[in-house]
Amino acid sequence: MRPDVAVFTDTYLPTVNGVTYTIETWSDRWRRRGGRMDVVYPKSDHAPRTGEYPVFSLPFPFYDGFHVGLPRVPSAVRDVDLVHSHTPFGVGLAGYRLSRRRDLPFVVSFHTPTSEYADYLFDSRLARVVSRAANDYETAYLNRADHVVTPSQSARARLIERGVTAPVTVVPNGIDVERFAPADGDAFRAKYDLPDGPLLGYTGRHGQEKRLQDVIAAAEGLDIPVVFGGDGPARPMLERRAAESNADVRFLGFLDRDELPAFYSALDVFAFPSPVETQGLVALEANVCGTPVVGVNEGALADTIEEGSTGYHYQPGDVDGFRRAIERALDERDRLRASCLATRERVSVEHAVSVLETVYSIVLEQS
Repeated sequence: MRPDVAVFTDTYLPTVNGVTYTIETWSDRWRRRGGRMDVVYPKSDHAPRTGEYPVFSLPFPFYDGFHVGLPRVPSAVRDVDLVHSHTPFGVGLAGYRLSRRRDLPFVVSFHTPTSEYADYLFDSRLARVVSRAANDYETAYLNRADHVVTPSQSARARLIERGVTAPVTVVPNGIDVERFAPADGDAFRAKYDLPDGPLLGYTGRHGQEKRLQDVIAAAEGLDIPVVFGGDGPARPMLERRAAESNADVRFLGFLDRDELPAFYSALDVFAFPSPVETQGLVALEANVCGTPVVGVNEGALADTIEEGSTGYHYQPGDVDGFRRAIERALDERDRLRASCLATRERVSVEHAVSVLETVYSIVLEQS
């Protein structure tokens, strides 16, 4: 008998990012296995489905599209066996409160290094103060957990280094390989009037912290178009940078999730310069569609990209190295495609949820 789980998160649908994707797919697979996994999230335009419970929220003034939910526990989720929080703030505080009031096992997912975002939200002097405070608070919250899960070995090492004493297990977020598989890239190119020949691209949130301008800089020395899917607060800066460059850069805007397999399949190389990822789901989505990834050798991408197998790395800040790695991936496109497709089973969400179930069993036995 699988336990009933209450999930608490500060980010959820309609926002599309790694956290919302993980929560949605994990809860779906958990229910398929006969379990119950309710989701508590900040109220938004998303119409709640069965097992989803919005709480009152307010816009977050420093980051467009993000809402802070008040730490409330809906009565419908109070009879669960285990609490799983995906955030140390807002709604996550309600999850902690429920676990302590009901003496329930408390599992916390570490998705995002909150302190690193301070550099992009505040000036340098204030950023240092905010970063230190966020790091200390987040560490204290994680240490109140019975178990911490994080999507990569690099993230696990980071937590241990900074003083997290709770048990930490790597549970990959997992990819929905039923949805993400090789698709008709030619049809996608035709729909968006993209040229034939090699194509470089990225999709995801356009945040300042992701350093997407490095993709444009690398493309300036290549005779290859660049296409950006997605949107976000950094898009105006990226459009200005593209207008100043000699690269062929195109912005498609937000892509429906059903279009993403065809988008990845249309690309010859997926470019990923973000140093702040804790796993980098879009890299794995590209891989299971047969597209190699060139990404920065920092953060989780150091682990997520398998050098010479699913793509190549470059060193942080080395735009010339970024360009050379892209060229190498283009030259080896057919071999890398086969290697990428061979990873599908071991990076699947089914595998991830099996590992998660083991963690739940451990904390329930210990409790």
